[in-house]
Amino acid sequence: MTDANGGERDALAPVIPLFGKRVEQHAAPADDAENRQWHATWIGERSESERTAARAAHPATGNVPIVVPAEDDDTAALAERVLLRKLRTRSLSVREARSVLREHDLDEVTSDGIIDRFVSLGYLDDAALAEQLIDKATSRNAQGRQAIAQTLGQRGIPREVVDDALAALPDDETERALEFARSKARGLADVERDAAVRRLAGQLARRGYGAVALSVARQALDELSAPARRGVRFEP
Repeated sequence: MTDANGGERDALAPVIPLFGKRVEQHAAPADDAENRQWHATWIGERSESERTAARAAHPATGNVPIVVPAEDDDTAALAERVLLRKLRTRSLSVREARSVLREHDLDEVTSDGIIDRFVSLGYLDDAALAEQLIDKATSRNAQGRQAIAQTLGQRGIPREVVDDALAALPDDETERALEFARSKARGLADVERDAAVRRLAGQLARRGYGAVALSVARQALDELSAPARRGVRFEP
C-alpha cells in the first residue's frame, strides 16, 4: 500500500473499511484516492505530519474518530518508579502502596497487577513491616500493646496480621511498663504522692499500658520512696 491509496505504510496494521464495501486496490487509480469510501483507523504510530497528510488526502473522512495507542503503559511505569523510590527510603504497607498508585489515576486492574508483583518480589510485606514496627515500639519507644496495635492500624496493616504479630510478643507487658515507670519516677520524687501517681499513670497510659498503668505507677513510686536495704553483716 502507498501514500497515494490510503496514506498507510506496509508495516502498519490492516486498514478497516468504515463506509461500506472496501474498493479493491486495483479498482481505483492513484489520482482518485480522495473518492475512496474507507479509511485506516489505526494511525497512532505515524508522525503528526503523516497524520495531517492523511487527513488532507481523505477530506470526506476528516470527522472519523482516530484510534491511537493508549498511554496506560507509560503511566503505569511512572507509577512503579515513584513507588520504588518511596520504598527505598521507607517500608510501606500494601494499603500505603495502593495510595501511592492511586495518585496516578490507574485503573484497578493495573494497580492490582503492580501490587501483586511487588508482593511476589518481597518489596511489600505487611507481616514483615508489622514485626519491624513492633521491634521499634518495644525496644526504642517503650510502648505497650494498645499503642502498638494503634500504630500498626494507622499504617494500614490488616487486623489479622496485627493480631498475629502481637500474639508473638513475649508476655512481659508489666515488666516493660515497670521499667519505663522506674525511669520516670525519679523526676517525681518531690511531687505530692497522689499527684505523682496520676502523672505517672497518665504517661504509662499514653504509652499503651492502660491496663496496668495505675498499679505499675504506684509500685515504681513505692520503690523510689522505700528506704535502701542494708546488707546483712555476719560476725566472724
